[in-house]
Order: sequence, then C-alpha cells, then structure tokens
Amino acid sequence: MEKAATCLCRRFHLYNVVTAVTLMLQFLSPPASSLSFNFYAISCPSAELIVKNTVRSASSVDPTIPGKLLRLLFHDCFVEGCDASILLQGNDTERSDPANKSVGGFSTVDSAKRVLEILCPETVSCADIIALAARDAVEFAGGPSVAIPTGRRDGRVSLGKNVRPNIIDTSFTMDEMVKIFAAKGLSLDDLVTLSGAHTIGSAHCSAFSDRFQLASNGSFLPVDTALDEAYAAELARKCPSRASDAVTVNNDPVTPSFFDNQYYKDLLAHRGLFQSDSALLRDKKAMAKVQDFAGDQNNFFTSWEQSFLKLVTIGVKAGEDNGEIRRSCSTVNA
Repeated sequence: MEKAATCLCRRFHLYNVVTAVTLMLQFLSPPASSLSFNFYAISCPSAELIVKNTVRSASSVDPTIPGKLLRLLFHDCFVEGCDASILLQGNDTERSDPANKSVGGFSTVDSAKRVLEILCPETVSCADIIALAARDAVEFAGGPSVAIPTGRRDGRVSLGKNVRPNIIDTSFTMDEMVKIFAAKGLSLDDLVTLSGAHTIGSAHCSAFSDRFQLASNGSFLPVDTALDEAYAAELARKCPSRASDAVTVNNDPVTPSFFDNQYYKDLLAHRGLFQSDSALLRDKKAMAKVQDFAGDQNNFFTSWEQSFLKLVTIGVKAGEDNGEIRRSCSTVNA
C-alpha cells in the first residue's frame, strides 16, 4: 500500500513538472518555445527508445558511460547552447580544445545516430540525442527519469575559442561559477543542484592535483585546507607526481556508479574532489542547499528534474531557419 502511494505521488509530481515546463516553454525565446514533448511521435516514434537502448547497452559494457554522457551534455550546452556543436570535428573546433580533451561519450551518441539514420533518415538531431542520452544515463545510474522536450536542431558553428569563457573550471570560485551560470539563465539553486552531476563519473588527476603535493621524499603535503586530510592523502597515493594521463579517480569515493545524494554527503565531510565542489560550502545559501540534499535524496531528485529541464533548453536552435539535422554528428551537412 505504501509503495502504491509513493508511486502515485511520484506520478503526480512528474505530471506537475511536465505541466510547469510546458508553460515555461511558452514564455521562452522563439527557438526554445518550438520544443515540445513527444516531438518525434509521428516522424520517428521509436527515437527516444532507440537512444535509451543504446545508452543501456553501452553502459552495460562500460560503466563509465553514464558519467561521460552527462558531462558531454554540460560541455555542449554551455557553449553555443544545446546544439551538438561539441560533436563537430576539425581544427579549432570545441572538440579540439584542450578543455574538452577528457570529454567522452561521443561513440554512444554516434551509435544512436547511425541507427536513427537507418530508421528515420535526416529526422532526429544530434543535439536531441545528446540531451536524451544524458537524461537516460542518469536514469540508468539510478537517478530520476525526466521527461524532456525535443525538437532541437544542430548548430553549424563550433569554435574552440568559445570554450574556456563558457565552461566551469574545477578551480573556479563561487563567484566565478555563479557568473557563468547566471549568463546561461541558471540560478544559484541550479548551480548547487547541477553540481550533483558529480555523484557519478571520474576525473583525471590534473583536474584536482593542485589541492595537494608530494615532497621530494615522498611524504604528503596538504595544500588546500578545505579538503579532508585523509582523503587528500588517499588522492595523493592514487595520483603520484608521475602518474599517467590515463589515471582517473571517481568523483564520488563512496557510491561512484550510482546517481544519488552521496555527493552532498561527501561535501559536508570535506571530501569533494574539486575546488569548485568545496566552494559550495563557502556560501551560506549554497551550504543550506547542500545540507538539505545530503539529508533528503527526494529533495535532490525533485530539484534535479527542474534544473535539468532548464539545462537542456539553454540556447537551443529550433525551426526550419535555425540550424540543421546533421546526417553525421561529426560534420555539418554539405
């Protein structure tokens, strides 16, 4: 009986979220307002299922895929909007910029696109595939299922010089992060919520190694006092000074494969991997949100649904005169 009541409440909540987003879309700029739920219902009814099955299959083989797909979405949407510009290959493109060197998940998007081009040629955009794949990655890892609008078109512009001014660096202060999020139409609450993406995925040592160092005799020297000393020592052991570029460390040291609220518990224990994670504890409002999410996973999931919907509508391109439907995600159409 209790499970049935929980399920009913969940469905009611999801209905409210979808209704709220539908209303929100009506007041956004023309491109974003052109998005709709079940956009492919007639043109390619199996589109979302194909993406979901591709993500499930890839994640079953490689458990790092969910984290990679979620990061890919962030790096796409924060530069030029959610338009798959990060997928374009070539000199001086976003994908070629060193800041995107460690971004992954491209092969999963390409796999879904190949199937969709066979079943529904020139119909489903790469931008929609990225958004849907990230959504499905979260669900596959145990997070909430979010209904998102589709109808994005693929951008034709991808410039490496646009990457650094628009993405969050792991060394950023709270003020720097708030400024970039605000430029994307995202609030402080969105910042704290979407930082929860770090509950899955991994990072290369270079992304956080400046928080500690090893002396010439091999002893551990803490640098960033915001980091738990025992955790810093553990990171130092995993990332010695001559560590290979291929070495990675889980963002969440406790439940790295599960999308849950453990990230926020880690933060309160001063075990946030990045400086940008620890920065959340230096703002009173952000700190209160962190404490709330650490104590109640349902609150985190509810907030995630709302913030994720805002994320996937940043700077979208929609309509016949805005963008295109690429036949191959890595190149613009001839």
